[in-house]
Amino acid sequence: MAISRRRSNQPRRPLTGRVVAVTGGARGLGLAMAQAVAARGARVAIGDLDADLAAAEAAKLPGGAAGLALDVTDPDSFKRFLDATEERLGPLDVLVNNAGIMVVSPFLEEEESLTRRQIDINLHGVITGMRLAIPGMQGRRTGHVVNVASAAGKIGVAGEAVYVATKHAVVGLSEAVRLELQGTGVELSVMMPGLANTELASGMSAGRGVKLVEPAEVGTALVDALERPRFEIYVPPLISGLLRLHAPLPQRARDAMSRFFQTDQVAMKVDKTARAAYAARASAGMPPAEPVPTPASDLEARVPQAEAKTR
Repeated sequence: MAISRRRSNQPRRPLTGRVVAVTGGARGLGLAMAQAVAARGARVAIGDLDADLAAAEAAKLPGGAAGLALDVTDPDSFKRFLDATEERLGPLDVLVNNAGIMVVSPFLEEEESLTRRQIDINLHGVITGMRLAIPGMQGRRTGHVVNVASAAGKIGVAGEAVYVATKHAVVGLSEAVRLELQGTGVELSVMMPGLANTELASGMSAGRGVKLVEPAEVGTALVDALERPRFEIYVPPLISGLLRLHAPLPQRARDAMSRFFQTDQVAMKVDKTARAAYAARASAGMPPAEPVPTPASDLEARVPQAEAKTR
């Protein structure tokens, strides 16, 4: 309760004029976050494997947003993205490490190439982004890094073993780096959304009594965390209570809780036909040649797997 009171009394830090870079930002959760901060007056840079789409989506945002090419697995590409962001928009205030992919497969059946790709994008991409962005922030004694992990960064989910491992790693990495940044003026947050209503969730269900997270909810949560900084960002906030309840339970009780909420089935009972296009793009790591028809209301309907965020 004391933490909640401190947050409610904490003055908001306006986003107007702040430079925010979002990786994997041309689609899905990344685009929703870019739209949300731009609507609050931030100057936004969208980085994505699909540079043309990044530029097209940036052109729709207020404040002279930039859409730029980015491959988070390539440190040189990441550096070019951040350098171009600062050249066009000014010194970087916020980096949102959002790019990520999720492969749904029993652990022993997952292809080694996809295992490595998840680690390269979901974990090493976050490490690279922090190492490139934080020194400049430290020099200015101001800045904020947001690493987008997942609720799966706190629990195990059958059928997503390597993905879960990368998200646990991002949570632990963020906790450790946050401690190192104390007193530097640089904030660090980790975002942990539930399964989102995006193409990443194609062929999957959220489990008993759980709704898919809407991309706009993630955008709103990001804005709130940037205006009133905090370390852990859960979307929806209810997830925090469930995870805190789950953590201290004995293993047998945790297993029972997983069965009740069906988190032991979410990634084990998947419609492979519905997920086929997404899985194919994950393997290729590039956008499809032809757009896949999907409901216009789904912000992540066109996401190539290589830049999708999970969460």
